[in-house]
Amino acid sequence: MSLAVLKSRALAGMEAPEVSVEVHLANGLPSFTVVGLPDTEVKESRDRVRAALQNCGFDMPARRITANLAPADLPKESGRFDLPIALGILAASGQLPAEHLCDYEFAGELSLSGQLRPIRGALAMTFAMQQHGGGQRAFILPHANANEAALVAQAAIFPAHTLLDVCAHFAARDSQCRLQRYQPQPLATAVPYPDFADVHGQQQARRALEVAAAGGHHVMMIGPPGAGKTMLASRFPGILPPMSEQEALESAALYSLNGNFKVENWKQRPFRSPHHTASGVALVGGGCQLQLNQRLSS
Repeated sequence: MSLAVLKSRALAGMEAPEVSVEVHLANGLPSFTVVGLPDTEVKESRDRVRAALQNCGFDMPARRITANLAPADLPKESGRFDLPIALGILAASGQLPAEHLCDYEFAGELSLSGQLRPIRGALAMTFAMQQHGGGQRAFILPHANANEAALVAQAAIFPAHTLLDVCAHFAARDSQCRLQRYQPQPLATAVPYPDFADVHGQQQARRALEVAAAGGHHVMMIGPPGAGKTMLASRFPGILPPMSEQEALESAALYSLNGNFKVENWKQRPFRSPHHTASGVALVGGGCQLQLNQRLSS
């Protein structure tokens, strides 16, 4: 078989859409091309994949290799497609059995030695896989991201340290050589918040925050510097109800998009304290990637 198709995930703003990684081997002068609107990081996967395959003892096919990341109008960035591209080359060249590849989704950056390095957005990709019809698949990703991805309930996470570990999972007949499903570690339930009892005075402001917390209302506090607005606001999350599983997943997925999620902050309500001189643009956020996604969706 000269064609292999694997599933992975991209990151587009707050979403993690599904990506089909199609690898085709054709006759002709040896070449390696990655298409499908790849960023520079994705284009550089050609050299990482080639070195990783050779250092792991596999043959790099001396043929025309085309890796297509579909859909073609979705921007692809980062090195998370290294692992599915490498597995696609092995499957298309007959060096790896391809019968069960459709039961998994793959993401991981390869080092030149074949080690799997952590990626950004593992929780967001796992959450999207469960939400949008991919819940029947399992997820193979770097071991460093396993604890984060396993926060999604019912998700089948199979962490791996190297490319050889992933290949052994599909090629080995002995179950002991296969990847083991990750068992998440128990998380601490107590969330440390600043104590609302530390606020002395400010009776009207305290009463307004208590009413807002009980009814789920918005609050705007206006006053001169030093009046206690930030002190009250930082203690406001402590009197809110505990986060539900759905709320915690949505919040953690946002942190996972830029690589700032920490497992010890699970179910901790986020709090931001921007400087009072911050502009409206700085508060809302943005950037060239966000503008590009808006143009593509319009």
